[in-house]
Amino acid sequence: MALRERLIKETQSAGVILNRAGEDSAASSHQLFQEMKARLHRAIINRMDLTKLNQLSPEQVHAEVARLAEELLASEIAPLSTNDRERLVGEVRHELFGLGPLEPLLADPTISDILVNSPYNVFIERRGKLERTEVKFKDDEHLMRVIERIVSTVGRRIDEASPMVDARLADGSRVNAIIPPLALDGPVLSIRRFGTEPLRMEKLIEKEALTKDIADMFEMCVRARLNILISGGTGAGKTTLLNALSAYIPEEQRIVTIEDSAELQLQQPHVVRLETRPPNIEGRGEITQRDLVKNALRMRPDRIVIGEVRGGESIDMLQAMNTGHDGSLTTVHANTPRDALTRLETMIQMTGMKLSDRAMRQQITSAISLVIQVARLSDGTRRVTSISEVTGMEGETITMQEIFQFERKGMDKDGKVIGRFKPTGVRPRFAERLKVYGMQLPRVFFEEV
Repeated sequence: MALRERLIKETQSAGVILNRAGEDSAASSHQLFQEMKARLHRAIINRMDLTKLNQLSPEQVHAEVARLAEELLASEIAPLSTNDRERLVGEVRHELFGLGPLEPLLADPTISDILVNSPYNVFIERRGKLERTEVKFKDDEHLMRVIERIVSTVGRRIDEASPMVDARLADGSRVNAIIPPLALDGPVLSIRRFGTEPLRMEKLIEKEALTKDIADMFEMCVRARLNILISGGTGAGKTTLLNALSAYIPEEQRIVTIEDSAELQLQQPHVVRLETRPPNIEGRGEITQRDLVKNALRMRPDRIVIGEVRGGESIDMLQAMNTGHDGSLTTVHANTPRDALTRLETMIQMTGMKLSDRAMRQQITSAISLVIQVARLSDGTRRVTSISEVTGMEGETITMQEIFQFERKGMDKDGKVIGRFKPTGVRPRFAERLKVYGMQLPRVFFEEV
């Protein structure tokens, strides 16, 4: 019996040793590949005439890089297969002209988020679910080079004096980076993807984020110049819905958009896009969203679209909505429509203005007509979960009525959420305003089912 147990233990130990050897071999192979890529990268930069790159087309530049890489690889002692050579040349090209190891991920349209927790720990979100990738950077310095390349293209900087930054890619994708000493385990990079073609309302209906009836009501509300607040958590689809709603704004109207990091993709011909500016290295020159909202009021806008309210600009936005700039759209981080209005109160207090609770709530009630709640459900899908109308005040309390809700009924065997969009049976007060604009919502549309 003792002999048998000893043999089992020895076999298990041998298996562990083999597994470790395999892991060590894979790690060693990866390290050699990264070192070869770094050498090739340096050699190509030394041999290329960088001053003439601007005179060449992208195809000519790529062809020149491929030619130089082949010449340099021919002198390498380590033999490489054809696939490895192509991969090496491709990765060096990405290092020279793109974002290094992230380029294949950025080329995949199914990926919505890229989350780099460390050089060796990269996650993506696909169809609402997180998954780990095999993508790796060589080290912290390699990851920092990519971050610096991203932020420098939009005139931002990142260093120990300014260790976190918001930026954007050429396609509008939002980028956030944070580095030591704030990030304890090395540089961290987060990319929120936005496709070159924004999702239209038809696509959202196809993805079951809402129904055709709800989309028709949204179109009427936008055309009737109701002020709309979109509420939801991170990654719930607030900006996507804001883009879709903005498509209903008539083309002859002048739209001013205000954002921290420009990501809205409005298709109208008369759009003025404004973006905030962080302070310079001396701590001066900062332009906040509040500054831009005040300036936008002097630009004769028909509509003001704010990517997200998160501070003092909320009071200026509400005052604009109350003084003739109706039909404005914005988003806010909140879990429920009621929480969204409470957050607006908190942001007004952040400005230091001495307003009573009643005065603040009157501002909000007069300005906001509709609160749309969006959420990312447990199966990764995004839904409009509630549509509420702000109806007025009773005493010092803002009154609201829910018009539509997404009723969850459970989950199927594949983990997909089962539910339906259900009218509450409440006929909204803004139906009269729609009638003034020549639009009619049928009574049956709001009958409770």
